[in-house]
Amino acid sequence: PPPGAVERGAAAPGLWYEKAAPGDRRLGKVVTIAKSKKFRDNHGKVLLEGHRLIKDALEAGAVPQTLFFSTVGHLKLLPEAEIKRASLVKVKFEDIKIWSDLVTPQGLLGIFSKPDPAKMCYPAAQLANSLPLLLICDNIRDPGNLGTILRSAAGAGCQKVLLTKGCVDPWEPKVLRAGMGAHFRVPIISSLHWESVPTSLPAGTQVCVADNNDPSTAGSAAASPQAPVKPNPQAAPEHQDEEGAAAIPELPAQHYYEDWARAPVAVVVGGETHGLSPAALQLAASTGGKRLLIPVVPGVDSLNSAIAAGIVLFEGKRQLLWRHKQEDDRQKLPVPG
Repeated sequence: PPPGAVERGAAAPGLWYEKAAPGDRRLGKVVTIAKSKKFRDNHGKVLLEGHRLIKDALEAGAVPQTLFFSTVGHLKLLPEAEIKRASLVKVKFEDIKIWSDLVTPQGLLGIFSKPDPAKMCYPAAQLANSLPLLLICDNIRDPGNLGTILRSAAGAGCQKVLLTKGCVDPWEPKVLRAGMGAHFRVPIISSLHWESVPTSLPAGTQVCVADNNDPSTAGSAAASPQAPVKPNPQAAPEHQDEEGAAAIPELPAQHYYEDWARAPVAVVVGGETHGLSPAALQLAASTGGKRLLIPVVPGVDSLNSAIAAGIVLFEGKRQLLWRHKQEDDRQKLPVPG
């Protein structure tokens, strides 16, 4: 083709793509989206990589803007009606390899509009198995941990996941990779201030907090916080004691396998480094919630937060399903007389 002309091809009838010229600037944008949360937020874009994630996103109604692929075969694995809405750009696999975040790149990258949980259509099986169980992530900074936690939340049938301001961005590539499609199975509301968390919870939700350490093995009082709790400078004056530090409310503590899950219920999981914030404990106390202890062998450091989340969420699921079955059985009993 003459210089400056766009070379085009057809992947299928009515499905046109263009071939990127050497040094196409659009691939550079991929790196910016992957690396900068600020850019993602300001421009409302996210980067997805690989067939599985892109297919899950398209099926959930996420809007593709540009798809970069190395061979036409990659497009054939995706729903045609959805990809027609995007600009399709064929690039050399070597170029994708340079920008890819994966160890073994698949040759498929997509720039999508940042998904809005209110507009997503989640899989029917996910909705059918959704429980009145919510997860609140507090100071989860590690991308791999957050992705794993989101995967557990989707697996347990959580209604939604709330992420407070201190958490890593769920749309960071490492979180997406560890999430294995969970981003398109369960609503994720991110960057919440603690003041706005209650408005994102169903009415009457009891909030419990997961605690990795069993205080009885540490020889301390049952209600003492095991995770490091830093005073919150924004704490309301009524939560301040004489020294001016935030007063930590005392929460009744119990083992996670004892009865606690009454619908609707939310569980707060804190990050390893910063632990639970005082605001999390205050919210739990205001709803009559509990501190759920996961007993570990004395001398063993507390569990990874993703493991703790998995343990508590699946126990919550077990309790809610058991309770539901009890109520069903009661309704089936014959009425005396």
